[in-house]
Amino acid sequence: MPGEPWLILPTYNEAENILAMLSAAGEVLARAAPDGFRILVVDDGSPDGTGEMADEMAAEHPWVQVLHRTEKGGIGPAYLAGFRHALNEGAGYVMEMDCDFSHDPADLARLLAAAQGDADLALGSRYVAGGGVSDWGLLRRFISYGGSTYARIVLGLKVRDLTGGFKCFRREVLEAIEFDTVRSQGYAFQVELTYRAVQKGFRVVEVPIVFRDRTEGESKMSWHIAVEAMWLVPRLRFR
Repeated sequence: MPGEPWLILPTYNEAENILAMLSAAGEVLARAAPDGFRILVVDDGSPDGTGEMADEMAAEHPWVQVLHRTEKGGIGPAYLAGFRHALNEGAGYVMEMDCDFSHDPADLARLLAAAQGDADLALGSRYVAGGGVSDWGLLRRFISYGGSTYARIVLGLKVRDLTGGFKCFRREVLEAIEFDTVRSQGYAFQVELTYRAVQKGFRVVEVPIVFRDRTEGESKMSWHIAVEAMWLVPRLRFR
C-alpha cells in the first residue's frame, strides 16, 4: 500500500503567506488524503521569521514538519532536501508548490488524484487546454511561455509546461532520479526533474491549472535564474 502524500513547501521570507498557506493546504489534503498526509516546510534561514512561524504551526498540528536550513541555497537544493526527508519517512507521493498562493491549494487534490491514477508525475500546467495565467503583463507571459517552448524544443519533449513548479511525484519517480547529479539550483530545476522523469520512462500527465501572481511578499525570480535556465537546458540534452 502506498505511503502518505507529502507536500514540500520551500520558503524564504514568506511570513505574509506561511500560516495561511499551511491552513489552506492542510484543509485540502485532509479531504483528499483522509488516511494521513504531511506538509514539510523547508526554510532557508528566513530573516523575517518564516521558519519560527512554521514551528509554531507544527507544535499545534502533527501533520506539519519544519526542516531548517542555515542559508539561502536556491530552490533546487531546498526541494532535494525536502524530497530526501519525505522519502526517508516513507512518503508514497511527494508534492511541490510555491508558498505564495500563485498555485491554488485547491488544485492539490487534482494533482494527487492524477498521480494515484495513471500518472507517474502529475504536473500542474498553464499551457494546456483549461490552464492559464492571470495578473501577468505581456512581457512576463512571453518570457514564461517562451522559456517553456525553448526547453521543450531543445529537449525534444511533448510536455508543454516545463518550467512550472506545481507537481506530484510518485515515490518511484524520485527514487529513480540520482539527486546528487542534479545540476540546477534555480527554476531550471523544474525543467531538469521533468526531463529526467521522462528519460526514465515515467508517464507525465499535465493537469490544467491557472497560475496567479503573488499578492503578498516579493518574487524570488531574477535574471540570474533565467540565465541559468538558458544555458543549462542544452547541457541536459547533450551531456
